[in-house]
Amino acid sequence: MTAKETLTQSIESNIEAYMELVQTMYDNPEIGNEEFETMALLVDYLTKAGFETQSAYVVPTGFLATYDTHKPGPTIAVMCEYDALPEVGHGCGHNLIAAIGVATGEAVKKVIDTYGGKLLVVGTPAEENFGGKVSMADAGVFDDVDVALMVHPATNHGVGSRSSALYPLKFEFFGQTAHGCHPDLGRSALDAAVMSYVQINLLRQYAAPNSYIHGIIKDGGEAANVIPGYASLEYYFRAPTMAYATYLKDRAVKAVEGICLANDVTMKTSVYECPYDDTVINYGLAELLTEKYQEIGLTDIAPVDEIATGSTDVGAVSYKCPTIQGFIKIAGEEVGAHTIEMANATISPEGKQGLIDAAKGLSFTILELLEKPEVLAKIQKEQEETLAKLAKV
Repeated sequence: MTAKETLTQSIESNIEAYMELVQTMYDNPEIGNEEFETMALLVDYLTKAGFETQSAYVVPTGFLATYDTHKPGPTIAVMCEYDALPEVGHGCGHNLIAAIGVATGEAVKKVIDTYGGKLLVVGTPAEENFGGKVSMADAGVFDDVDVALMVHPATNHGVGSRSSALYPLKFEFFGQTAHGCHPDLGRSALDAAVMSYVQINLLRQYAAPNSYIHGIIKDGGEAANVIPGYASLEYYFRAPTMAYATYLKDRAVKAVEGICLANDVTMKTSVYECPYDDTVINYGLAELLTEKYQEIGLTDIAPVDEIATGSTDVGAVSYKCPTIQGFIKIAGEEVGAHTIEMANATISPEGKQGLIDAAKGLSFTILELLEKPEVLAKIQKEQEETLAKLAKV
C-alpha cells in the first residue's frame, strides 16, 4: 500500500467516528474560552489514536497532541478550531475544522515514521474573539514549527485569503450625573460619546482602501431624565496591516480627546478583545494545496483572495512560520457565514464529504513536504523573503 493509499484509507475508514465528533460539537456548542467539554472530547480521541496529549495547553481550553518519530525531519502543525458562536452555535463551522484536523493528524501519523520529523495537532480555541492562536504564538508554540496548516468550511473551495489586521478599542467617557431639569450641574458623558461616534464615522472617508472602522455605543445611560455620567463605545479598526490599523486608531483617539475637552469630561481607552495581525500569504503552500485538491478531483478552486474582508488569529501564526488556511465547500453561496444554515451544513452529507476532501488535501500536502525536502525549503525561503519585505514597510 502506498503512502497516499494509507492516508486515504485512514480518513475514509474512520469517517463515521469523525462525523460523530462533528455531531457532538454541533449538539454541545461552547463559546470561546469555555470549550472545556470540547477540548476533553478531542484530547480523548487523539490520546486513543496514539498521540501524547496535553490539556489546558497555554490557555485553559487549548491542547497539544504530539507524535514524535525521534528521527530528523520537519515539525508539522495541524491546527484545530472549535469555539462556537452565541445563538447560532457552530455557524462558522469550527466543529468541522476540529474534525478535519483530527482526521489529518491521525492519517499522517500512520506514515510519518517512514520520513522522520514531528507531528503536532494543536487545539487553538477562542478564534472568534479571544485569539487562542495569538496566545500560543506569543508563548512560542510555533517557533520551531516548519509549516502550519488548517482548512475552514466555506461556500467554495479555496487555498487561502488575506485577512485584515484588527485593533479593538473601547472608549469610556466619565462626566457628572445630574437631574435632567438641572443639566447645568452635570457633564454629559453621552454627549461626548455621540460626538465621538459621529467624528469617527467621518474618519472613514479618509481611510485608505480596504480599511474599515465599525463600532457601537455600548453604554449610554439608564434613564431619560438623568444626565449620563458614564458612556462607552466599542470599535474595531481594521486595515491591511497592523501598522495602518494602529494609525487609524491613533487618529480616532486624538479626535475623541478633543471632543472630551469640548464637553468637559474625561476618557480612557482599553483594548477589550485580542488584536489580530494580518495574514502572511505563502504562495508556495497555496500552490501545493491547489495541486492536491486537483489530485483528489476537486474543481473550481479559488486562488488566494487578495482582498481582506475579515480578521483571524491565524495571522499570528503566519508571522511565526509558513501557514495556510484553505477552504472547503460544504454549502452553496446562498448560505452565509455565522448562520444556523452554515452550522447545519457541517452535519450534512456535504459537510461529511468536505471533511474527507479537506483531510485528504491537507494530508497529501503534508506528505509531499515530508517526501520532498526541497519543496519545504522553497516554501521556507519564500516565508523569509516575505517577512523581510514586510519588515521594511
